[in-house]
Amino acid sequence: MLFGYDTGIISAVLVYIHEGLNTRTLASNEKELITLLCSGGAFFGAIMAGLTADKHGRKAAIYFGCVLFIVGAVLQGAAYTTVQMAVSRVIVGFGVGSAAMVVPLYIAEVAPAKARGRLIGLNNMSITGGQVISYAIGAAFANANHGWRFMVGLGALPAIILAALMPFCPESPRHLVYNNRKEKTEAVLRRIYGHPSDNQLASILASISAACDEAREINEGATRWTKIKQLHTVPSNLRALISACGLMVISQLSGFNTLMYYSSTLFALVGFDNPTGGWNRRRRNEPHYDLGQHDDSVAFQFIPVDIDTLELKGNGVSPPAIVVLVFIIWFVVFYGVSVGNTEWMNTDFFPLEVRAMGTMWLTCSNCGSNVIVSSTFLSMMKAMIPSEAFRFYAAICEIGYI
Repeated sequence: MLFGYDTGIISAVLVYIHEGLNTRTLASNEKELITLLCSGGAFFGAIMAGLTADKHGRKAAIYFGCVLFIVGAVLQGAAYTTVQMAVSRVIVGFGVGSAAMVVPLYIAEVAPAKARGRLIGLNNMSITGGQVISYAIGAAFANANHGWRFMVGLGALPAIILAALMPFCPESPRHLVYNNRKEKTEAVLRRIYGHPSDNQLASILASISAACDEAREINEGATRWTKIKQLHTVPSNLRALISACGLMVISQLSGFNTLMYYSSTLFALVGFDNPTGGWNRRRRNEPHYDLGQHDDSVAFQFIPVDIDTLELKGNGVSPPAIVVLVFIIWFVVFYGVSVGNTEWMNTDFFPLEVRAMGTMWLTCSNCGSNVIVSSTFLSMMKAMIPSEAFRFYAAICEIGYI
């Protein structure tokens, strides 16, 4: 939800910030900078979390992300210059990247196998839920004096809630076994599996212990950098890395976040008065990925924002504007049921000894792709006929389908 809220709320902030920074209207390149710095910070936040998650535990990394997100949200709300806002966005990005990297890893290690797909899907749904909440918050404060400050400041609330609930969540049993904390592991497994019998508990613990022993043997005397080397030099690990990160990059470069970051700007351009206003199991992911990429491509062919509308300032809603809205919804729906709901399941591609590092690079590929999208979209809209900009993303969707 942290990731989703920030992704969605910046869309409304860019519309309603007006002269809130530097006492003047922001230029397009400044809007792109403010948007991309969060993803840039998330890139490095994911690296920090990946390098510390094995040593300090998954929960500690999540706590760290929450603290950074809270600090960054408060600083954003108090910013009066572009520089202050930029620094605040980077801090928020550190928190977003840390949480985005660790949470899928934590879920994959805590959830029983039969529920893992559903829980990771629920995590993805919570990202979308955060975006929906952000749009509601954006609409609620659209006409308030300095309403954008409340929009970004309220971003601290999900992080506070998450930090308050984390003491009630168990640590990853794999992390506990790997660090020889057997008694605590047994208590955690009883919570996760609903008071299993002693035989069931012994079987589960033996399976985890075997995987951890193998990982410990491989990593004996290994440093963090040795693990990174293993991820890139062991053929099976490298194949997993290329597959996982490749799917993530295609999903992000498909253009989904152009709509999340700049949807309010697009709706304002075409005349809307209030612009803020079990299928996930691995054997079924591939056909849904293919279907989603193809339908996303079709949707992008029908979001033709004419270049003349770049000068519109709320002249009413025309039929073409309705077409834009319909096909944006089409795109978001098919993205959500396909690539948007499978990209984070790729953490299962990595064996335990390099899973944290693999998930780190998976998150970095997400954030790096977002930096590219957020830093180029408005410039692309100005440099090209806007409909051609969307056809560019449609072509990427087709490449993903192929």
